[in-house]
Amino acid sequence: MVTKWDRKNSIAPLIVFRMIFGAIMFISILRFLIKGWVHENFIEPNFHFKYYGFEWIEPLGPIGMYLVFAGLLICSFNILVGFYYRTSVVLFFLGFTYVELIDITYYLNHYYFISLIAFLMIFMPADRAFSLYVYQRPKQKINYIPYGYILALQLMISILYIHAGLAKLNYDWMFRAMPLSIWLPSHSHMPLIGSFFALKEAAYVFSWIGCLFDVFIVAFLLNKGTRVWAYIVLTIFHLFTALLFQIGMFPYVMILLTLIFFKDRLHERIIYYISIFLPKKSTNGVKEDALIFKLPSLTKYVFLLFFIFQFIMPWRFILYPGNLFWTEQGYNFSWRVMLMEKSGHATFHVQQEGIKGSIEVENSTFLTPIQEKMMSTQPDLILQFARYLSAYYKDYEVLDSLVIKKPVITADVFVSLNGRKNKRFIDPTVNLAAVENNLLHKKWILPFE
Repeated sequence: MVTKWDRKNSIAPLIVFRMIFGAIMFISILRFLIKGWVHENFIEPNFHFKYYGFEWIEPLGPIGMYLVFAGLLICSFNILVGFYYRTSVVLFFLGFTYVELIDITYYLNHYYFISLIAFLMIFMPADRAFSLYVYQRPKQKINYIPYGYILALQLMISILYIHAGLAKLNYDWMFRAMPLSIWLPSHSHMPLIGSFFALKEAAYVFSWIGCLFDVFIVAFLLNKGTRVWAYIVLTIFHLFTALLFQIGMFPYVMILLTLIFFKDRLHERIIYYISIFLPKKSTNGVKEDALIFKLPSLTKYVFLLFFIFQFIMPWRFILYPGNLFWTEQGYNFSWRVMLMEKSGHATFHVQQEGIKGSIEVENSTFLTPIQEKMMSTQPDLILQFARYLSAYYKDYEVLDSLVIKKPVITADVFVSLNGRKNKRFIDPTVNLAAVENNLLHKKWILPFE
């Protein structure tokens, strides 16, 4: 019995997906280098905020980090042209994920998405047609693959959109039009439509449209009768968000990668039109009906475990009490895209245990502006910074007669969430240096009212 995963399908959609992914990643990595973000994000900072369980990951220094990005650039180009594809996509996944794990303050949903797509592509024969690999080895060309490879990519994109839509079904987004009520008026100067952005009603319109779009776009892409119109709407939607918000390459990633929802004919035409400009090579001896008949069992199990994890991960927030946007416990890795405007100010105090009087820490001495901004609203980062300060100030000489042997670190933190007034965020009496860093609920976060 042939399951849907093993159903015969043209390899063309996978090939086009590989080329698009490689091209976008090449441009993205090159952009990162040109804008100087390698130095700004990974070389200049003296301290990096870590993901739980990955505290051991450190930047490699100036030469090492530039070599990593040079390697990512080469790997992305190799993915694009299908040259040493398997090695390149494995190294790209490892290198990109490594860079992503260096500092949590640079977390973006689409960075996480790229790592996941790269991981899935490790198990796919995306170099077995229209690649340098088959140009050099024509007999290795295949024309058909199991549909499961295409389905896996469609499913990953679907998970992103649907979870992003469901995450918008919250009070602030639907009934306060937040944070769009804060963001849209800043675009009131735009010609033609700027005056509309100044209206409160505009934020509600875009909030509801954004929610409906994310929840239902996949269903319309899967339906043959609505696919083209859905893709036109998707393109307009993402171009509009790119115009309004500084969200990097994400809109273009989604516009191009969602072509995977189109049937084989479109992808075959894309390959045909590109091939017109490329040198030809004899394909004598190649079986035109060459086919990988079934997904390897190992690949099926990897995909199964992968998608079970992806379905569960965004819902882990229900294990924690309190308002998710306030505590941010279980917030990352759950496709919550642009859901809140959160600002804060954190003042840390250092004192010797048992002695009155304290030192007020100048955060900018240790952190970059983006690190300080992100730290001041996220409890796990506040705790990490406090523990770093504890280590820094141990044996610190305050006066000739006073050396801090056992630092006590406390913090006054005030946070504003989605336009509300500033509120005290954490218990200012708690010695953060003595708090254990784990995944349990942080009881020292003050309740959100």
